Amino acid sequence: MGTAQALARGRRHWSGTVVLVAQPAEETGEGALAMRDDGLHERFPVPDVLLAQHISAGPVGLVAHVAGPVLAASASIDVVVHGRGGHGSRPDTTTDPVVIGAAIVGRLQTIVAREIAPRETAVVTVGRFHAGTAGNIIPATAELGLTVRAASRDIQERILAAVHRIVRAECEAGGATTEPDIRVVKSMPATVNDARVARSVADIHTRMFGSTRIVDPGPAMGSEDFSELALTPDGRAIPYHYWFLPSTPLAVWDVAPGQSPMAKFGNVPSAHSPDFAPDSAVLDHGVAAMTGAVLAELAADPEKTRPYRRARRS
Repeated sequence: MGTAQALARGRRHWSGTVVLVAQPAEETGEGALAMRDDGLHERFPVPDVLLAQHISAGPVGLVAHVAGPVLAASASIDVVVHGRGGHGSRPDTTTDPVVIGAAIVGRLQTIVAREIAPRETAVVTVGRFHAGTAGNIIPATAELGLTVRAASRDIQERILAAVHRIVRAECEAGGATTEPDIRVVKSMPATVNDARVARSVADIHTRMFGSTRIVDPGPAMGSEDFSELALTPDGRAIPYHYWFLPSTPLAVWDVAPGQSPMAKFGNVPSAHSPDFAPDSAVLDHGVAAMTGAVLAELAADPEKTRPYRRARRS
């Protein structure tokens, strides 16, 4: 909204069409694809460039740019292990899905350690394990929820194949007579920034904020469905750049343990932490960053940051 206001006030300094997208359901990986399927690019002008930004941990006031791969491909998987329930005092009459599920959790950790090359990046996390209702009852089923992150779709597919293989094998080893249920409930592609657009935006931000405010943290294993917007109905890929706005209050950052920025980064609340509380200054900073990025693409004036500053003063 702030960027729309600034661009409207300074519209004599740029020419073209800007489409602002309020992307919904990013956390569930459904919003961008739903917008595309709902005819976003048929109902509105197809952009030549896509720009996006997202807050993150790190000292407020910086801008984090990565050229090329910036976010991982991801998949969420639900697994149901079918056993045979019974009384906890008579495990010999049951097929314990808790024990099978525990074996699955441990074995899944070997995928990255033993099947993915050290030069490649991947994560397999079991974030949910639910079984039973009482300590003295062996349940009939156990449910697991997994997330898989990988730097590329190819690595992701290899991991998904390994997950299926391990789950089925551990169920067979544990004596389960019913096949497990394995379901990929959602999947998001990798986010790979366009090199030309990344350089253009990073350059304008360097001129706006100074070189000491621009950092390159390297790719992260988080995931985002934004890149779903970069595919047109005729299959053409739209170049895009996605960057981060660190938003940790400086008072929090300064007292965080660690002698280096990376050490401190690991000791401040991250996104999804119950203690994550962005500094409100990131709003003004974000408006400036996005407005400057738009002007880098559409402004005729080579001094592309001036329209934003004039708009703010007016």
